[in-house]
Parts: sequence; structure tokens; C-alpha cells
Amino acid sequence: MKTLQNKVALITGAAAGMGLAIARLFAKEGAKLLLCDLDEERVRALQHSIESEGAEALAVRCDMAEAKEVEQLVQLCIDTFGSIDVLVNNAGIMDDFFPVDRVPPETWKKVIDVNLNGPFHTMRLVLPEMLSRKSGSIINIGSIGSHQGARAGAAYTASKHALLGLTQNTAFLYAKDGIRCNLIAPGGVNTEIGLKMKPDPLGYERIMPGAANMPRMGEATEIAQIALFLASEASSLVNGATITADAGWTAF
Repeated sequence: MKTLQNKVALITGAAAGMGLAIARLFAKEGAKLLLCDLDEERVRALQHSIESEGAEALAVRCDMAEAKEVEQLVQLCIDTFGSIDVLVNNAGIMDDFFPVDRVPPETWKKVIDVNLNGPFHTMRLVLPEMLSRKSGSIINIGSIGSHQGARAGAAYTASKHALLGLTQNTAFLYAKDGIRCNLIAPGGVNTEIGLKMKPDPLGYERIMPGAANMPRMGEATEIAQIALFLASEASSLVNGATITADAGWTAF
């Protein structure tokens, strides 16, 4: 039997990078998928590709910064597939390395809305369904910036620190209800997240020298393998944990 046979997974930010790799691997392992992304064209193309390989998927455009759209997303997943076994909060954006005194208020709001408020709303909305079955795995994609202060700007760092706290709080409070909540903390990964960045000069100058210590960049498929482990029964005792995936960068 496949690892996620007949499991239902909701994956945010599924059109590219780590979300796409997770979606493809979960589909290969038998999951039924509700895929969402801001890029409707690409996420629907992913749906068709997955369906062509014999798996079940439904794609929808969703802006994780909009609470009402997130509510509709979760309800669509339940209405379509009947349950949600796995939630992967992957959608995220960078912050152009702005130090705290230079962060434009609109940048702060957007980063917090997508990176923190989006996962908060999905978690809040999937929990009643998971609680009804006493089963569920929530996987939040954090960052080594969830633990360290100078891997990005002030907004991104704050959002990922907060996501770690939300993960741990949820893990403990619902542990006796059969629900697990864990965080993956990647280092540098070859994705598209930084392609549109216009780094603040001071933030870039202060932060980038640390990148010289990074042993290597990761690949999205490597993060997907960790997500599969956390989604599966193989990780039944893993709850409230952070799995750091940075090739040893933070060990320096």
C-alpha cells in the first residue's frame, strides 16, 4: 500500500518550489489533494499533470492573506473529499531584508498576513474536522529563520518565529486528540521565492556574509521527503518538533 493511500492533503503555495514537490510526492504516494496558490494558471496545470498520472487533485486560486478565501478553501476541501488528514502550510513570501526601522508598513502587513495569519486560519479551520476523527497531521513550513535572527529581514523573521510558537502550542494542546503539528525549517533551498526580491542595502550587507557558511543549497524534493515522513504514520511519535533541513548550516 502507498504511504498516503486515501489520505486527503491540503497544500498551500502548491504551484512552485517546495509546495509543488510536496504535491507531486504526496500524489505518488496515494493522497487526494486540494492544491491552492495565488498563481491560478500554474496550480491548475499542476492539477492536470497529477490527474494525468492517475491521482486525484483539485486546484484553486487562494490568497492566504485573505481570511475569507482561506475559509472557502478549507470548506471546499471538506466538501470535495470529505475530510482533511494532512495540512501543509507552505505558502510564504520574503521581505526584501528590511531592518525594522526601514520596513514599509504594507510590507510588514503582507508578510505577516501570508506567513503567519494564513497558517493560523487554515489550522483554526481544519482542527474541528480533525478533532471529529481524532486524527490529523499539520505540517508548517518554517525556516532556520524560525530560530535565528539574521537570515532575513525583520518581518520574515518575526513571522517565522511566531509560526514556530504556534506550531508548538498547537502540538501540545491537541496531542491527546490524535493531532500532530510539526515544523520543517529549511535553510537555503532552490525555489522561486527570492526571484522578485529587491534587497534593502543595509539588510543585505549585514545578512549575506553568513550565507558563506552554508554547506550547500537544498532541493525542493528533499523537503518533500521530510513532509512525507511527517504526514505518515512513520512519524506517529513526532509532535511539536522542528526538523531542520539546512545541510548543517546552523551547526556552524
